[in-house]
Amino acid sequence: MSLVSGWTGKTAGALQAALRMSNEAFAHHLRIGVRTVAAWHKKPSLRPQSEMQRILDTALEQAAPTVQARFAELIGKTSSTPDDRLSADPNITSALDWLDHHAGWQPGTSRREVATRVQHVDTHELELRGRKRGRVDQRQIARALAEYYGNPRGLYGTGNGVTTSILTRPDWLDLACPLVASRDRLSLTSATKQVVTLDAEAAGRAAQRLAETLALGIRMVDMPIYQLLSTDIHRGEIGGTVGVSTFVHYALTMDLLEGELVDALTTGATSHPLRDRYLPNLDSVLNLSTRLCAGGTLAVTAIARPADPYRGPADYVLLVQERSGHVVNAARRLAVIPKGFHQPLTDYRADAQIGATLRREIEEELFGRDDVDNTVGEQRFADPMHPSRLSEPMRWLMSDPSRMRMECTGFGLNLVSGNYEFAGLIVIDDEEFWTRYGGQIEANWEASTLRQYSTLDSDQMTHLIQDVAWSNEGLFALLQGLRRLSELGGSRVNLPEIEWETT
Repeated sequence: MSLVSGWTGKTAGALQAALRMSNEAFAHHLRIGVRTVAAWHKKPSLRPQSEMQRILDTALEQAAPTVQARFAELIGKTSSTPDDRLSADPNITSALDWLDHHAGWQPGTSRREVATRVQHVDTHELELRGRKRGRVDQRQIARALAEYYGNPRGLYGTGNGVTTSILTRPDWLDLACPLVASRDRLSLTSATKQVVTLDAEAAGRAAQRLAETLALGIRMVDMPIYQLLSTDIHRGEIGGTVGVSTFVHYALTMDLLEGELVDALTTGATSHPLRDRYLPNLDSVLNLSTRLCAGGTLAVTAIARPADPYRGPADYVLLVQERSGHVVNAARRLAVIPKGFHQPLTDYRADAQIGATLRREIEEELFGRDDVDNTVGEQRFADPMHPSRLSEPMRWLMSDPSRMRMECTGFGLNLVSGNYEFAGLIVIDDEEFWTRYGGQIEANWEASTLRQYSTLDSDQMTHLIQDVAWSNEGLFALLQGLRRLSELGGSRVNLPEIEWETT
């Protein structure tokens, strides 16, 4: 049971002091970046959120009793319970209000329902379930979804047997679309109201999600997210309309589909009641105007490196992350980096551009900018991506537009949860960047490991493509990115030939 109901930089520092660890040792203990720990000391009022809250709770729960006692003494508080969060956490209150409204319950019903369910949550069983989920691989998920939807045409794959759960079509692929304002043209509209009514099964699953969130000490942040309403996508240009929804809506509906599917694969179950309700057929997947379609963007990052007497000729280094078990999406899966949820920061209209999300994720996931991460702290800056606030590596890249190429390479709808996926490619051609800043690139807390691959090593890249640990969207982005990089890379690349097909 957590000793805190809401972490701050100050209480995180108190845990570090109770453990008697340096910044480096504490970061290694939590498997996060040293810069994140340093940020907590610089800003004691900073409030870690979402998965970071869970990481701290887990570290505290696993600490020795003497450490827990020392921590309690340092913060001057006694133990808190999930009941405290039910009463005091505004994000949980928002979720409970949303559930009451959309389930047609009287106000206060969801609070009582969740409070009852919390008492029956076995955290050890949840940990066991997580390990079982981790054994289900990308191919199993893609195959199960193909069977559920009747082996539909349009699933993205390659000629050598690689298949994904990404539903796409030829004019959504090989887009080669520069992510600049004249081509990156998703527009914001206010016409986003959709009727959401939960039946008893859906309301019960949502209440269980909240109960497990409380039992595990996960902080749910009800932040705004974009939802896709229409598309106008073709080579060289991405367009369409987006509206604004809330993370609570997503977390208590569409985000439950992946867990239901993977649990069925681990137990042999054949029923999918939530999928039958929210995404029962391809028409429901494609009809964006009648459902919540959240999503994001992820990109292959290729950085030019000079020739090296030990490594060999000049190449690009590709970065691949193994996602942490603490993230909401694609936990313990391989993914390209950066990978981000499409959501606004402060300028809702400008932030609708896919390029805005990628630039923000580069700062957060590669260059350690915690203040652009909604899961770490609340956003109080008027312009978080203002040039004066950029990290040194990002400022160097942005000072000359020719130093970094960002493109959208493909688009599809992920049958896992109905999310939209914009695949991208980021290319840094100036070798000076790697010489200057290669040693400063460090994955944030969302990644458990960060791997590098040379674009001259065709065998290694072939093995990477065939790895079953990929998330479906990650593999989609990798394949589309490598196809485009083969066209742009010249003598720096020796990549396997990739021919896509929509089966």
